Amino acid sequence: MSLIDLANPSRFLALTARALPWLAAATVLAFAIGITEVYFAPDDYQQGATVKIMFIHVPAAWLGVFAWIVMSAAALGTLVWRHPLADVAAKAAAPIGAAFTLMCLVTGSLWGRPMWGTYWVWDARLTSVLVLFLMYLGVIALWRTMDDPAQAARAAAVLTLVGAINIPIIKFSVDWWNTLHQPASVLRLGGSTIHPAILVPLIVMAVAFTLLFVTLHVAAMRNEIMRRRVRTLMMLQAGARMGP
Repeated sequence: MSLIDLANPSRFLALTARALPWLAAATVLAFAIGITEVYFAPDDYQQGATVKIMFIHVPAAWLGVFAWIVMSAAALGTLVWRHPLADVAAKAAAPIGAAFTLMCLVTGSLWGRPMWGTYWVWDARLTSVLVLFLMYLGVIALWRTMDDPAQAARAAAVLTLVGAINIPIIKFSVDWWNTLHQPASVLRLGGSTIHPAILVPLIVMAVAFTLLFVTLHVAAMRNEIMRRRVRTLMMLQAGARMGP
């Protein structure tokens, strides 16, 4: 089934109705395996048990960025290809991405307190992630303040593409500037620097969080399509009451 086929909201709803139970089951299974792996993962010789915050912090950070990439692709779909579900995908992804970014900031602060001696420092990585969170709030506010869905979709798409400039800054900030935040240790040239006893649970948790994102995103898209249908029906009923 192509993206053109999924442009039909009814077909999309039918597909997701079949897929959602499987996605939810896969998410639960992945988290069950991941939490078990995390429980048996060894403590770090320097950080102790505090290192296990990483199993939430790192996937949340990845998905906070990934959600904005999804929104950027959807923004192109709205502005360039006029895909009927592009703005639905963008609007559904924004609150989820904001939640993961907030989770990243909170867990990072909890991790930073025993490691750095402070909950927060204004270094490049932390500041750019905070900017990402504020941009999420801006996009969500923009959607809520405009009544016309088409106009709101175009405005949100422009803001999303402008905000995409921040994504490479987040990724390469630890390389471009001197920061307290550690450099890339999983996805890097030369291979990961993390011991397999920590890396394997981290990857499993990343898969679990990704499945959670996909499940929530698909469910949110379904809800948004339903909400728009209800809005259309209410407008038609209001127009019928007014009469010619």
